[in-house]
Amino acid sequence: MYVLHIANRQTSSWSLRAWLTLRQLEIPFELAFHPFDEQGNSHADFRRFSPSGRVPCLHHDERVVWDSLAIIEYLAERHSGIWPEHVDARCWARSACAEMHSGFSALRQQCAMHCALRVRLNEKTPELLDDLHRLNELFEDGLTRFGGPYLCGERFTAADAFFAPIAFRMRTYDLPMGGPSRDYLERLLALPAMRQWQSEAVCEPFRELPLEAQILASGTVLKDLR
Repeated sequence: MYVLHIANRQTSSWSLRAWLTLRQLEIPFELAFHPFDEQGNSHADFRRFSPSGRVPCLHHDERVVWDSLAIIEYLAERHSGIWPEHVDARCWARSACAEMHSGFSALRQQCAMHCALRVRLNEKTPELLDDLHRLNELFEDGLTRFGGPYLCGERFTAADAFFAPIAFRMRTYDLPMGGPSRDYLERLLALPAMRQWQSEAVCEPFRELPLEAQILASGTVLKDLR
């Protein structure tokens, strides 16, 4: 049995990616939840189950797989449907996931994922607008190239899981996304698994004070759903 170690649903975008892949593709797993320390000092404690001290981390038999992209690749070796079947779509999906995994630094800095807040940004910097432009371009390319409704065609794949945190960010910060991109992200938000993540996130009593301070430095909180 897989055991997936995650942290706060409100804010852990990396945890969401691995969890959503397993949940949406109906791969059985057990969940191990570890809240972040309020001050953001969880590394030493998380080293008990994750070599990097970060989440997500997947345990399977005697194997430990850390980092969301490594988890996806491990699952893809054992289950069909993680990546698209057609080689062209699979190549595109892997490239898009790798770009999300390593890029979009302005978006991460100015629009940290927080499922329980609604925030009006103080400004949208040129760097943030560049990231949003690239996301719109990427989404429209995948939807057009492979026909939708998901990024790589008719089925949900790891590519959609990797961009699921963008859907929550769009709603939290009311990000300016183009029509096809916004429709796609709204479809992700409507998934039963995404609704489950959202409902469980707002019930969590845990706080990450440094991250919330970062959000307050970037904008004004209009609503707190907790």
